Amino acid sequence: ATVINIPDTTGYCMPWEFEEKIAYLFNHVKNIEKVIVAVHCHNDLGLATANALAGVHGGARQVEGTINGVGERAGNTALEEVIMAIKTNHGLDLKTNCNTQKIHKTSKLVSHLMNMPVQANKAIVGANAFAHASGIHQDGMLKNNQAFEIMKPEDVGLCETEYVLGARSGRAALKHRLEKIGITISAN
Repeated sequence: ATVINIPDTTGYCMPWEFEEKIAYLFNHVKNIEKVIVAVHCHNDLGLATANALAGVHGGARQVEGTINGVGERAGNTALEEVIMAIKTNHGLDLKTNCNTQKIHKTSKLVSHLMNMPVQANKAIVGANAFAHASGIHQDGMLKNNQAFEIMKPEDVGLCETEYVLGARSGRAALKHRLEKIGITISAN
């Protein structure tokens, strides 16, 4: 065997338990460093990504998952979430060879081919992942684009952050939108 796969098939484990299971293998199985330890997590309790990352933290070096988290029952680990967690969280001290700028396009392709819409508030690839509607968020983002986004839309293949105008928007977002369409207003 060159790969040993450790699954959480029912999506029941808590992240700290899953990490302990993987670490236990590394501490007690002779020659385990000669194989790749992989994790395969289901999302029945919404913990697939957390468990996959906990497994990696415990020593696993391969994550089995899917784009958009599709899979049996509540789905599997969403690879786009794992990839971007590794890319943005330098405390993990890990790297992938993934071209993150293809994530959004790949997500849309999978969604289209499977006829499974991606929910708007889905992490990384949902329509609202880089959209801000609250006035305080919009103002903060316009002043410092890292205020409420830990990654850039361009990192996953999108063009820019979206500032949604609505009842909760403030002056900063309105001014920004007007300037984008070529209208300048004075402070008075």
